[in-house]
Amino acid sequence: MGHDHSHGITATATGQHRKRLVAVLAITVAVVLIQVVGAILSGSLSLLADAGHMLSDAAGVTIALLAAWIAGRPASDARTYGYQRAEVLAALANALILVVISVVIFTEAVRRIGSAPEVETGIMLFAAVLGAVANIVSLLILHGAHRDSLNVRGAYLEVLGDLLASFAVIAAAVVIMLTGFNAADTIASVVIAVLILPRAWSLLRDVVDVLLEASPKGVEVQMIREHILSVDGVTDVHDIHIWTITSGVPVFSAHVVVEDGVLNARGADQLLDKLITCLGSHFDTDHCTFQLEPASHSEHEARQHA
Repeated sequence: MGHDHSHGITATATGQHRKRLVAVLAITVAVVLIQVVGAILSGSLSLLADAGHMLSDAAGVTIALLAAWIAGRPASDARTYGYQRAEVLAALANALILVVISVVIFTEAVRRIGSAPEVETGIMLFAAVLGAVANIVSLLILHGAHRDSLNVRGAYLEVLGDLLASFAVIAAAVVIMLTGFNAADTIASVVIAVLILPRAWSLLRDVVDVLLEASPKGVEVQMIREHILSVDGVTDVHDIHIWTITSGVPVFSAHVVVEDGVLNARGADQLLDKLITCLGSHFDTDHCTFQLEPASHSEHEARQHA
């Protein structure tokens, strides 16, 4: 006997925060244009690196918004969970873009070692400060929402990295202005490249966890098993699976062995209500599937795992 307690797949977390992403995208694109012009006029590699990083942010947010739109398409017989994994693939693209940007920046910085060109610090400093202010505003817009969605989290981490990169450019501009040490611009570029990689790795690791259908963070399978076993009438539980379709959409399934006398129409219905209540209080999902098995049949049930 199986039971799927679901009210349909809920809206994805990224889709719920679409307006925030649109606002951040508008701010980011405007600053990228200003910083590119500033980098050309000032000759600053670090400012160009910061602009390139912000351009990757704009591309990432665009991909996230497109993925949220795709993920909103209804499920079908061919795709029973719809297109919600599109958001996870978008987060993967974001992580890979960050890696590429980091490598390009680092390569150009290495090429400039020993031959740092003159830099117009006034323009460099103005564009960097403008970028820092824009990043602070974007962080405030995304704050809180980054806990709900991989894509929003990716955008939040990218903006945070941009803010740190802007501080590096500001520091380089001040050093050059006060000491004439033009190599500070190249050093800041390397710092920016190094700042990008850890964030890319963190995002990539979370994406891989979703694609490999790992248990969501913070979920203790053994604790859930114990709570299910504590429900009256349950004698065993096995083949527990907990995974994530996309950010904010966890899914649960399990085979529950129950006393034979429980499996009448009224008893099964009451048991399922108890199981769903138990699960809902310890694992936040409205999409769970229970297969009820009478104890007398358990020896015929092939288990995939405990």
